[in-house]
This record gives sequence, structure tokens and C-alpha cells, in this order.
Amino acid sequence: MASNGAEQTQSEYIVHHLSNLTYGKHPDGSWGFAHGGEEAAAMGFNAIHVDSMFWSLLLGVVFCWIFRSAAKKAQAGVPSLFLNMIETVIEFVDNTVKDMFHGHNPLIAPLALTVFVWVFFMNLMDLVPVDWIPHAALLMGVDYMKIVPSTDPNIALGLAVGVFILMLYYGIKVKKVGFIKELTLHPFAPPTKGIGLIFAPVLIVVNLFMETVGLLAKPFSLGLRLFGNMYAGEMIFILIATMYSGGLLWGGIGGTLQLGWAIFHILVVTLQAFIFMVLTIVYLSMAHDTH
Repeated sequence: MASNGAEQTQSEYIVHHLSNLTYGKHPDGSWGFAHGGEEAAAMGFNAIHVDSMFWSLLLGVVFCWIFRSAAKKAQAGVPSLFLNMIETVIEFVDNTVKDMFHGHNPLIAPLALTVFVWVFFMNLMDLVPVDWIPHAALLMGVDYMKIVPSTDPNIALGLAVGVFILMLYYGIKVKKVGFIKELTLHPFAPPTKGIGLIFAPVLIVVNLFMETVGLLAKPFSLGLRLFGNMYAGEMIFILIATMYSGGLLWGGIGGTLQLGWAIFHILVVTLQAFIFMVLTIVYLSMAHDTH
């Protein structure tokens, strides 16, 4: 693909497709879009990935519209194929929640459904040919356009942080003082009498350190697992696409490889959405456990 009238090398092509449309504050104090990786890095924490935000919000709206349409069309008679598909997804998520969540909270099932479908839609964008939308964006004067939000660590970790906040909220709400006990009295139970009381503060500090590390590892593992798998899949699509510049023979081989990887990637797309949903349910179930 060409940019600004100049033919790109393969490395420039890969870097271009892995770069986000970034908006933020330039070092000179002005606000605007970055025109390269160095400018984007210089913007620091104040920068926002406009393409990731746009596509994630758009897919969220699509999710709401589809399920709202299904709810409006629901009736007692024989359902259409569309309603059958929606009911199958809802029933699947509902059964998963019943099997894994051991508390009583009406928010969990809708949250699990939202997480599963929203992440699935974001992952599904990886099946759109890698050149179509970025090339269309270049024709409209937009330098960068990544369309797979889950390949952006900000989006993946943002979803994970949302789940983490719910974990803390319900952990404190359900367990109350038990939440503090869980962090300070496990896995090493401090002695409650005798000379061992001298070492009790040390054990409490050790427990707090270990449990805090384990607690913080949950959102990081949740977000990075999604990001890592989807980023690797996107990278493979881009690497295969570079074969199209090698002539008819390599282009044909690339097309065959891309079709095969796309078919296999359907499983990855669905599996990663399912894993994110399952871990969300498991973590929130742990936050509700009071034993």
C-alpha cells in the first residue's frame, strides 16, 4: 500500500498497520493527531487512540441494537432464524453463569452476555481484510486506522479494570470485614496466643503482600491474555498480506494461507471471547464467596 504517494517497504507497511490513530497534546502545547510513532509516544498519558475508541463504541452500539431488535421481535410463536440465534447465545451464557457463579446477583448474567458478545464483535473485526479500511482511511486523509479494538492493550486492559473494580466492590460489599481478613490472614494463619504472637505482624504483612500480588494479577492476566492472542492473530494476517507484493505466485500462496488462517481464526475469536467471559464470571464468583 502506498502512503503520501510513496511506495512502502514491508517493514513500513507492518508498522503502519500496527499503529493507532492517536490524538493528544504535542510537546509544543498544541493538540492534534500524531503523524508517527515518535509523535504518539511524545504525547504520553494524555493521548487517546481514536480508532480503538470509535470501533469499540460502534460495536457496542451494534450489540445493543441487535439485542434490542431481538427483544422487540420476541413472541410466543415459532421464532425466526435470527431470534433462534439470539436465544441460543442467551441460553448458552445463562447456563454458563448458572454453572460457575455460586452467589445471588442479577447483574452477573447480563454482564456476562455483554462481555461475551462485545468482545466477540471486537475480535471478529480481525477477519476484515487488513488493507480495506486502512486504505479507505488513507484516501480520506486519515493516516492510521486500526479496526480491531481488542488488539489495543488500552481497550483490553480497560475492560479488565472494569471487571476488577466490580470484584473489589462486591468483595467489600458481600464480605465486609471478611475481605480484609482474606487479604491479611491467608495463606499463613497468624498465631492468636503464646510467644508466636511476636511473629503475627510479620505474617500479616507477608499475607497482605502475597494476596495483593495475586489480586492485581487477575486484571492483568485477564486483559493481557485477550490482547496477546488477538495481537498475534492480527500480526499473522499482516505478515501474510505482505506476500501479495511478491508477484502472482506468492500472492496466490498468500491468499490460500490467509483463507486458511481466517477459518482457523474464527475459533480463536470465539474462544477468546468465551475465556474472557468465563474468567469474569469466576472472578466475580470468588468475590461473592464468603466461606
